[in-house]
Amino acid sequence: MCGIAGFCDFTRDNRGPEWQVVGWNMIQPLARRGPDDRGLWRDAHCLLAHRRLAVIDPAQGQQPMTYTREGRTCAVCYNGELYNTDALRSRLASLGHSFSTHSDTEVLLHACMEYGPEVGEYLEGIFAFAFWDGEELLLLRDRCGVKPLFFAWADKTLVFASEPKALFRYPGLTPEADRETWQEILAVNPARTPGHGVFAGISEVPPGHMLRMKREAAVLSRWWQLESLPHEENYEDTVAHLRWLLTGAIRRQLVSDVPLCTLLSGGLDSSIITAVAAREYEAQGRPPLETYSFDYTGNREFFHASAFQPDADWPWVERMSQAFGTRHRVLTCPQEPLVELLEAATEARDYPGMADVDSSLLYFCREIRKNHTVALSGECSDEIFGGYPWFHRKDMLESGTFPWCMDFSARTAVLDKGIVQGLELEEYARFRCRESRAETPRLEGESPEEVLRREIGWLNLNWFMTNLLDRKDRMSMYSGLEVRVPFCDHQLLEYVWNIPWEMKSRDGVRKQVLRDAAFGLLPEDVRLRPKSPYPKTHNPLFEQLAKARLREILSDPNAPIHNVVDHRALEQGLLADAGDYGKPWFGQLMAGPQMIAWLIQLNHWMVTYKLT
Repeated sequence: MCGIAGFCDFTRDNRGPEWQVVGWNMIQPLARRGPDDRGLWRDAHCLLAHRRLAVIDPAQGQQPMTYTREGRTCAVCYNGELYNTDALRSRLASLGHSFSTHSDTEVLLHACMEYGPEVGEYLEGIFAFAFWDGEELLLLRDRCGVKPLFFAWADKTLVFASEPKALFRYPGLTPEADRETWQEILAVNPARTPGHGVFAGISEVPPGHMLRMKREAAVLSRWWQLESLPHEENYEDTVAHLRWLLTGAIRRQLVSDVPLCTLLSGGLDSSIITAVAAREYEAQGRPPLETYSFDYTGNREFFHASAFQPDADWPWVERMSQAFGTRHRVLTCPQEPLVELLEAATEARDYPGMADVDSSLLYFCREIRKNHTVALSGECSDEIFGGYPWFHRKDMLESGTFPWCMDFSARTAVLDKGIVQGLELEEYARFRCRESRAETPRLEGESPEEVLRREIGWLNLNWFMTNLLDRKDRMSMYSGLEVRVPFCDHQLLEYVWNIPWEMKSRDGVRKQVLRDAAFGLLPEDVRLRPKSPYPKTHNPLFEQLAKARLREILSDPNAPIHNVVDHRALEQGLLADAGDYGKPWFGQLMAGPQMIAWLIQLNHWMVTYKLT
């Protein structure tokens, strides 16, 4: 995993020393993504720059990587991990390509040379890269959008980078906000409209898309798309096929030349990953798998079961670690860093995010990085198997807006009423939801309920899941940690997308088909454990500390957040008793205390980028 940046312009010569300085400046903000090395390459029209986190072939995988063939030099700048490196290398070797390293970067470079814009079809993994062949720049992003890639235009120059903060190091590109910026931030954040970079003039290469720039024009197009197809297998064959796909995806993602671990919550998803990985380590005669779980100071004292979080994780973590003999560490986050890291998490993400869900993950990733460089995580299972309440509740299925944000008043009650009305925030969210639903791949003959559920699945993949992936990438890479997500394997996703709901949720049990695929892999009580989301703090000290920090911000008359909030509503509602402040305003667990933390992030974002 790494950070990439660069630019392409056919109207000037990029080899001047001033453009080299610009290239180095652009990757400076990405240093945390790649603490091990840096590199820069350029020719007359294209410059590629790179920060490296060494995972495969640390000694020889430096980037940008080049290869000269028939007098023309090709170059690649790459962020990601290929899981079919060996198979692809063999295929390319049979076509006449030769290799001098065992890095996946070299395989990617030769694959780009061989297949050009069709290269994505041959890649299995998570990736965002820039490939230059002397005449064309190709920017290409993985199918699920696990790895980020943003771009902007500075006159006739195409500028790209892993994160927006790097784009703003290019001369003339500055962070600015327009009407849509504020609609994105106040109406749908922490999610984002696919392809939108929030800042005015900043775009994102959407998941499964590529951007090709030639002398004549630049074209953004889709290279991968989910298809809705009839599911032909019976239930027993479906379970067996699913198990084969999932265990294969996990095993392929265990490749690493640096220390690797898994994140273990004791829930179904992370337990499956840990079980497969632990058995694979044992079969290979490797030392026991190392695992991590997360908790917060005071949680054992203050935890209260709820419909969203029915039980605590720690007994289940202990059960799994003992069953599979892992070397386990429990990382416990104090309350103070949850608030102290809210601003750092905003800087990592370039936007306000998921409040303490972000800051806690940033804390945990920093701790993991002290011993490991690569981790496997269970993200994205609920999105593809329908584990969230909105797949099951009729009112959520038929809400007409994003089901994780149904109670819009919980979001807007603290905002200035003129802004809420002037920006038409609820209307904007509903418009984006309708727009996205309309893109859902259809299957003729499905029942109205199945059509609705497929639309909800599409929203989950393109909004909720991409938000979680963005959060995971930014918090982990800001800590120099690579996190892999086996449930985002595209072959698994393509298969599960077409499993009928009556199989996914057989007998009314959430994710039953996945539970059945895990039969024999896990202890029975773990396999049947009800869903429990990412752990949150239940300690009232967090709310107290967050309130104190927000009051400190509001005491500054120059704080830009004054331009956004309704002070009276804030004092009488959220700051009076956040614990009783409405329903969750995003997802399942982000309620009053998280709104306080989000306002802290919003203010810091406005200060950092000088936005009002």
